[in-house]
Amino acid sequence: MREIQIGGLVSFTTIDYPGKLAAVLFLTGCPLRCAYCSNPNLINVRDGEYDPTKILEWLKTRVGKLEAVVFSGGEALMQGDALIDYMRRVRELGFAIGLHTNGFYPDTLARAADVVDWIGLDYKATRAKYGELVGQNIAHDHMMRSLDIWQSTGKDFEVRITCDPRFVSKMDLMEIANDLHARGVKKFAVQKYIPHYEDASHNTSPDQRAQFFTDENLRNCINALFDSVTWRE
Repeated sequence: MREIQIGGLVSFTTIDYPGKLAAVLFLTGCPLRCAYCSNPNLINVRDGEYDPTKILEWLKTRVGKLEAVVFSGGEALMQGDALIDYMRRVRELGFAIGLHTNGFYPDTLARAADVVDWIGLDYKATRAKYGELVGQNIAHDHMMRSLDIWQSTGKDFEVRITCDPRFVSKMDLMEIANDLHARGVKKFAVQKYIPHYEDASHNTSPDQRAQFFTDENLRNCINALFDSVTWRE
């Protein structure tokens, strides 16, 4: 089996796996082309810059110092069974396994469910706007299947949305929050859009990006729907 392709590493983080000290491995390749992608260097499938065997040896030195390893991307699940096998090897060292995913590969997520302890699932936009944002008309349906699959495991997760005002309005955010509430989701994260590689012709203003966070009524309405809401500015 081909080894996973690791394109990036964060050796220590307190925010990528809630409540745990973690490292993050960024895998190459993604099926989506999100307009606000913050890791465009990881979109294309290519050889990784980090040797997976050496990363595993390094992780052995972090036992007792870190609690979890998070797999991100790109879209980590694009690497299929090679990823699942590697996750299992990392888990055998005693680490909890986290996964950041856009939900495009629900069947792979189902196969990974026995080795993954927590996921952060991206809900990009309303169904009507999804294709325009991510460049894939089937992405919303796949993401919803992934949500259903993960909920059926009973394991911990959060659903998160990045509020790019070009694709998400306050009304959209409320619609998505209500949808997730109706589906029994308990943890929701609202993330501020921060331009990284935005084309100059699509500039957004600071006020446009902040509107979701400065509207107290909106925040109160969303906070009332979930056990936990994280507002990431």
